[in-house]
Amino acid sequence: MIYFSTGNPGPDYNGSERTGDNLFTASIVALDAYTGDYRWHFQEVHHDIWDYDAPNPVVLFDLDYNGVPRKGLAQAGKTGWLYILDRTNGEPLVGIEERPVPQEPRQATSATQPYPSGEAFVTQTLDVAPEGYRLINNGAIFTPFWEEPVMLRRGDANWPPSTVDQGKGVMYVCAGERQAAYSVRENLQQARPGDRYTGGGMRFASIPITGILSAMDLRSNRKLWSQRWPNRCYSGLVATAGDLLFAGRNDGRITALDARDGSKLWEFMTDAGVNAPATIFEHNGKQYVTVFSAGNLLGRAKRGDSVWLFTLLDEEEDAIALAQANLEGQGLFQNTCQFCHGRNGEGGHDGMPLEGLAAFDSSYVADIIRSGQNNMPAFASMFSASQIRALAEHVRTLNPDIPNRNSR
Repeated sequence: MIYFSTGNPGPDYNGSERTGDNLFTASIVALDAYTGDYRWHFQEVHHDIWDYDAPNPVVLFDLDYNGVPRKGLAQAGKTGWLYILDRTNGEPLVGIEERPVPQEPRQATSATQPYPSGEAFVTQTLDVAPEGYRLINNGAIFTPFWEEPVMLRRGDANWPPSTVDQGKGVMYVCAGERQAAYSVRENLQQARPGDRYTGGGMRFASIPITGILSAMDLRSNRKLWSQRWPNRCYSGLVATAGDLLFAGRNDGRITALDARDGSKLWEFMTDAGVNAPATIFEHNGKQYVTVFSAGNLLGRAKRGDSVWLFTLLDEEEDAIALAQANLEGQGLFQNTCQFCHGRNGEGGHDGMPLEGLAAFDSSYVADIIRSGQNNMPAFASMFSASQIRALAEHVRTLNPDIPNRNSR
């Protein structure tokens, strides 16, 4: 069998000229791999007008449900919901019901939409309207619109793949959470091949996009844990049998998290956004992790073109490698920073003590070095991006046992 998810209908935001459910858009489809014959489909969004297509790749798994072995499939939708199906027939393994939704006759909207049981991995409504907008239907998903812009919650999993720990029955999803105003454009003209055919548009609110990383129970479709990132979560994920979860970041980091609770165990700064999933393999009895550091347009990540390879070393080798990796940052600090902040970051000539900065992400510290803060000048024109990263990593090691005054 071949399983895949599909894009949205066109024109994207104007449904007035395409009545009906618009099969097989915004759907999961199964085909016979030998003949190409249709086997089944499940449509996540009927008559989509919100750009709620299904780009997140489907994930396959085998798991017991009520003591019965089942062949499962899951897809993390742009709606913010996880769709968990039996991959042999497309029937839900965790309940999905059709619920009535608000209507806009000019959009020919569907009377109902599928709502999975359990919990969404991102919030489904807005609590406060952004400046210049009024809230309609609490900004909930599936709220229709016409010419007047309507601000809605847009919390989605996008192209970067999710991952499943089959042994624990857990799926890990990386998503963004933001707000966008939707509206249509009337008097549509038939698009020529290759033209954009949107029939309207969405304008994002000038509010920072945050990231959501969630661990979802595949048996109940409920969150086991979830954490919010200061920027969009736009990276493929990889879970291991040893309770590790590898996740890249837009700022260039590759991180290893404890898959049981999301706590960070290790990170390494590369030279560009790590948006593709890590690859884990074994060679000559040793396990390796490799990542492609290239960046991504939609993730607003720095571009690059490099491959990084990691492995677990002996304890003695590991200590040497860490010391060598920190020499550049240490040298930059001694030549530039210690005159104000002190030799060991204890504070000095008008420079504040550097205490407990490990409580902050290296990207946050790097931003301060790059842009300056209070009486400290900006160093963006003096240091390269890699030098700023090295310096940020070094100052995060200074006085780690003293709580940072800004984190108290």
